[in-house]
Order: sequence, then C-alpha cells, then structure tokens
Amino acid sequence: DNGSTDGTMEWLKDFQAVCRQAGVEITLLENKTNVGCSTARNQGAASARGKFIVFMDNDVAIRSRSWLNTLSDRLTADSGTGIVGPKLVYPFEPYRIQCAGAAVSPSGRIQFLGRGAVREEADFNRERETQCLISACWMMRRDLFEKSGGFDEAFNPVEFEDIDLCYRIRSQGYRTLYMPNVEMYHFESTTTAGTPALRNTYLIIKHGLLFKKRWRAMFE
Repeated sequence: DNGSTDGTMEWLKDFQAVCRQAGVEITLLENKTNVGCSTARNQGAASARGKFIVFMDNDVAIRSRSWLNTLSDRLTADSGTGIVGPKLVYPFEPYRIQCAGAAVSPSGRIQFLGRGAVREEADFNRERETQCLISACWMMRRDLFEKSGGFDEAFNPVEFEDIDLCYRIRSQGYRTLYMPNVEMYHFESTTTAGTPALRNTYLIIKHGLLFKKRWRAMFE
C-alpha cells in the first residue's frame, strides 16, 4: 500500500485474515507515503519467495481462471523467455482488445498492439515475441528481475518503468512474449486518473524522453 487514504489498507487486513483461515499467507507492505510505482514494486519483489514473480495492477481483474498455471508453464518450458504477458481486454461488452503486447516505433512512440480489435481476430490470437509488454499484468523470472536491478526508480512515480525493464531484459538476450490464451480485464488508467497529485501527462513526456535517450539504439 503506497500511502493510500481510501481504506485500502483496512480492506487488505480484513482480506489477509480471511486468507489465513483458508491456509493462504499474505504479506502486507505498508508505506506511509506514495514512494512511487517502481520502488513499491521492488519492495514487493524483495518480499516474494517464488521462482517467478507476477506483477498485477489494482485495476486488473481475472478473465482466464487458469492464468497462473498457463503463464508459469510457458516460462518453465522456455528458458529463453524472460517475461510473459496476457491479452488485456476492455472490461465491458463486447470485450475488445486493449493491449496484445506493445511496440515502439523508430521515433520512440509506444503503441498498444490490437487496441480496439475484436478478441477473436487472428493476428492477435497467436503467441508472439513483442518489443515490450505492459506491467498491468505479467509474469517474469525472479533471477532476471534481480539480475536486471528491478524497476528503475528514475521512472517514479509512474510511466515507462515497465517498458524500460522489458528493454533491459531483451538487451540480455531474453524474449518478452505475448500469450493470447490468457485474457485479463483492464480498467485502464484507473489508478493514475484517480490520483490528482499525479501530473500524468507531464510524466509521460518526461519519462518518455528518458526512455528514448536510453534505448534509442535498440528501437530505431
């Protein structure tokens, strides 16, 4: 919890108690202030114990019940893949595609592939390597996360930290892979839009310039 004031921490403590009764242990991390997206995610990763790490934003909801097994099986079967991500769909009918992996143009412009397309469109229903994924929901190898230094806190409080990490993973020779057989609902930009203190347009421009300066040799 990143210093929220909307009752999130109280809800999480109640949820933790319910999970404990079911034999599921949850560790809660509480920051008194908003330390930034990258810092908070790194804190969570440092507390995790698994071989793989999942990052999921609070504006994502599960559509494919077998998502965890499907993503982890893919990483287990392919040592050359570092990150796997699902098909993100809009959470309202007709559930069109919001993001089927992402691309970076030669000028550094980010594009969500498949945006607005029907879920059944053939081009977005085949597994494929992408330039990057967005961390609204993905699974990655824990050892690669640690080797890469995690999310760069230069991108705090938000924007481009996930694209930057994908490029660091790819610069080490690993793939980022889009998996259409896992679908998740994404209530896009709910958190950033609901945080008035975030100057999100400014951050997109500022961090976009940092990303371009750092990775131009790859995306050009």
